Amino acid sequence: MNIREMNVNGQKIIPSLELSMEKGKVLGIQTNVQRKKILLAQFAERGDAYLSFAEQGEYTRLTVEELLRFMKSVSGHDKPVHSMLQLFQLGDYHKVKIADLPSSKKIYLSLLRVYYAQQPIIILEEPYFQLEEPDQLAFKRLLEELSEEKQILILTANLEDALISCDAIYRLDEAGLHLLDITDAEDEAENAHETGEAEFKIQKIPTKKNDKTILFNPPEIDYIESINSSAMVHVAGETYTCALTLAELEDKLQHYGFFRCHRSYIVNLQKVRELITWTKNSYSLRLTTGKDSVVPLSRTKLAELKELLNI
Repeated sequence: MNIREMNVNGQKIIPSLELSMEKGKVLGIQTNVQRKKILLAQFAERGDAYLSFAEQGEYTRLTVEELLRFMKSVSGHDKPVHSMLQLFQLGDYHKVKIADLPSSKKIYLSLLRVYYAQQPIIILEEPYFQLEEPDQLAFKRLLEELSEEKQILILTANLEDALISCDAIYRLDEAGLHLLDITDAEDEAENAHETGEAEFKIQKIPTKKNDKTILFNPPEIDYIESINSSAMVHVAGETYTCALTLAELEDKLQHYGFFRCHRSYIVNLQKVRELITWTKNSYSLRLTTGKDSVVPLSRTKLAELKELLNI
């Protein structure tokens, strides 16, 4: 799937990309709202892709059964409606008008249009947004079934949502697509038990989010801070927990251009844009990240930093 380069006010927002998709895998792209909207606009030009937009409405005067019957007639789908009610776990709601459904069920029902789509590619914007857990699990199972016959892509600004059902997740920024190295926490524990020890690769930093282990390459990391004795790793506006101590992280990252700028902070010097002097003894570092982050610089570290940066 080709993605065209997009520039806004002379600044590159998305580079030219080629995204490889295949049946049997649900792919996810995690990015900010601006890039997500640009991607949706490009994908809308494709005749072979069905787009499901966030918070799209339905015919509220119809009952659930009437809507499924309407979708069946429009799409030419051959499965009987009563079978679909069971598949979608909506048997208890078949006579309920859409206007009277709980909010999560309304969103879930709208998402079911992807099941009737005839296009070979399905692209979903924030499919799990405001879905309650039972509906999340039901839709996750549905996507798993659909992925056997179709290519599926989820666009989201929220990594946790992508983790629900994606087999592979990319983070998109101005530099391109970055594949996140994701493993299930249970699989990781099982593998460690079988081998007798966990193998740590120095080029990856292990973090946790939503019961998943996510491994980052050091250059991807913006900075790390210690909060209540827990290391928090910041990457592209998202925060991840890390079981390693700040001292351990400092030791592992110092050869990758990281600097202990404060007793509670480690910063990627490649991401530093500006040294800010607030007062004679108060300093900060401004980073070149999407959220324009600022981290503190200890007065005792100033001379060492200047030496490292040759300033």
